[in-house]
Amino acid sequence: MKLLRFVEGLDVRLGVLDGEEVVNLHGISEAYPTMLSLIAGGEAALDLVRKEIGLTRRKRPLTETRLLAPIERPAKYLAIGMNYRKHADEAEKLGFAKPKQQLWFNKQTSCIAGPFDDIEPGVTHELDYEVELGVVIGDPAKGVSESEAHRHVFGYFVCNDVSARDWQRHSPTFTVGKSFDTHGPVGPWIVTADEIENPHNLGLRCYVNGNLRQESNTSELIFNIWQQISYLSTAFILESGDLLATGTPEGVGVAMDPPSFLKPGDRVRCEVDRIGVIENRVAGYQ
Repeated sequence: MKLLRFVEGLDVRLGVLDGEEVVNLHGISEAYPTMLSLIAGGEAALDLVRKEIGLTRRKRPLTETRLLAPIERPAKYLAIGMNYRKHADEAEKLGFAKPKQQLWFNKQTSCIAGPFDDIEPGVTHELDYEVELGVVIGDPAKGVSESEAHRHVFGYFVCNDVSARDWQRHSPTFTVGKSFDTHGPVGPWIVTADEIENPHNLGLRCYVNGNLRQESNTSELIFNIWQQISYLSTAFILESGDLLATGTPEGVGVAMDPPSFLKPGDRVRCEVDRIGVIENRVAGYQ
């Protein structure tokens, strides 16, 4: 299933994609008013969604629907750095040492934006893009083995780990430069894990103004998703609805010669096979 959030009048609704139509899940809103609550509800909640698809007449064309980020603000949004070999190579040339273990940083959850919302540059003058496959945690994970990690994935989404490169260099934790408001576009929906039998064989691409900048496959991940979940859950609990960004391939703007940063009016399209597409325009400086 493709689960989403959308605007209806003055209200925010949960929905599920049925072909080219959005099914309004208002019928289950008393039990599951938010996406976070639906994720925490697990299979019981998904069974209700499946029933609602067949019962409700409340549908609307996808083309006439304004989609929001498919999840409200979660407890954590974590991203792994330099997790594709060629990206690690280009980062090393810029002075970032290749990590000997998984390198994680926070994206503050206030950065999360919708799949087609504008990206606001803020105060950075080195605005960059990073297409990534995103993971949504389902059942809480603590001390999970690599072989059991797949049981804790609720679903997948497309994300753009928008980066303020100048501010990223202010601190070795990366957090500030990765967390500007609107610098976390995600979506366009959450594809439930049962629809993706192998998340380690998905093509992903990023285009800027129609020009291909990044192209790779999740088979090229240095640390795969199960290793990521096991590693993180060894240190702390991953809760229902937590988001993981699994790494970006080579081709980022800062590594080009000369560097090619985003500017107002640019359009950034990020896509992951079988998951979907998000596209965001860079707004002007204020």
